[in-house]
Amino acid sequence: MNLKSIVAVLAIAAVPLCAQAQQKGTPKVTKADAQKVIAIISGDKAKTKLYCDISALGEQIDAAAEKKDEKKIDELSQKADEFGTKIGPEYVALMDGLQELDQNSKIGQEIGTMLEALDKLCTK
Repeated sequence: MNLKSIVAVLAIAAVPLCAQAQQKGTPKVTKADAQKVIAIISGDKAKTKLYCDISALGEQIDAAAEKKDEKKIDELSQKADEFGTKIGPEYVALMDGLQELDQNSKIGQEIGTMLEALDKLCTK
């Protein structure tokens, strides 16, 4: 999975939660935020599984989008949202911040590379 797909999948998973976070004022996302989330996820087998499940759902969402199946997209996005909530508020805040971040910027690329390390946990 490439960087843009990873960010898209994670962003889709966090969309319903973003409205809540934006009401509180969304801080700018940092590498430290990403490192914290990565440590949380990689240090907990249950959260790693949830992250991998979100990634798998993202691939299904991509397939549904190609077929223009809005009902399936909504269903899968809701499931991904539930998984994201179970990972924790730090994850939700990071995903919210990533939506506002230019993925081509230096920080966007660095965070994307950091998140790719999590994807390697999903292939085991």
